[in-house]
Amino acid sequence: MAQLIRLQKMLADCGVASRRKSEELIRAGRVKVNGRVAQIGDKVDPVNDKVYVGKRRVTGTARPQLRYIMLNKPRGVLTTMSDEKGRKCVADLIKDIPERVYPIGRLDRDSEGMLLLTNDGAFANHIMHPKKHVNKVYRVTVRPNINDEQVTKLENGIVIDGRKTAPAQVRVVTREEGRSVLEVVIREGRNRQIRKMCDAVGLEVARLKRIAIGSVKLGGLKSGMYRDLTDFEVKKLSADPNPNKLFAEV
Repeated sequence: MAQLIRLQKMLADCGVASRRKSEELIRAGRVKVNGRVAQIGDKVDPVNDKVYVGKRRVTGTARPQLRYIMLNKPRGVLTTMSDEKGRKCVADLIKDIPERVYPIGRLDRDSEGMLLLTNDGAFANHIMHPKKHVNKVYRVTVRPNINDEQVTKLENGIVIDGRKTAPAQVRVVTREEGRSVLEVVIREGRNRQIRKMCDAVGLEVARLKRIAIGSVKLGGLKSGMYRDLTDFEVKKLSADPNPNKLFAEV
């Protein structure tokens, strides 16, 4: 889907004039889009629409500012930018971001934690592609207590939906009466993967929270809040991990 931006922003990005001056050009009827006199509030596709100022076509490429957002998604919120049923989605939590960002991967409605959003397609593909081996780290509370045999099965891979999962790393953080807290590291991002893996070995997931992607951690970011990734974090996530290690350090 083409990304539409305000006409005056495109003109400013392409070096025609400042946004204010560009608005004046539009009001004066000097700007046309696909042969039609433009109006204030018009949005354009800077790649495919034909934009003219007077007799000169604006040919510069308007590139949006790249954004890399970390959101702490609460439980009960959909990982989508809109919902036809009116349910709360992550777009409601980032309304003040002017760029058209989108989620990298998903967290199901009942899961919470670290979700990355961006408008950089190459960056998103790097994080998502299973061959890049970018780790996703989860804190998982399961019922009842986990045993060593179940840990081994989870680590070796479980057949779900007719296909075996890639090797995982499972660490038991705490054991209490009737439940265990695990730290699970996977490289894939299949639909409800950890929930299905646990269900296959007789464990019920009571809570699932993603706490890191690669070596970038959620940290103390409060539920429902977001922040921009630092340049250093973007660089770390964009780099290929050491292929000789089963898992990078987290």
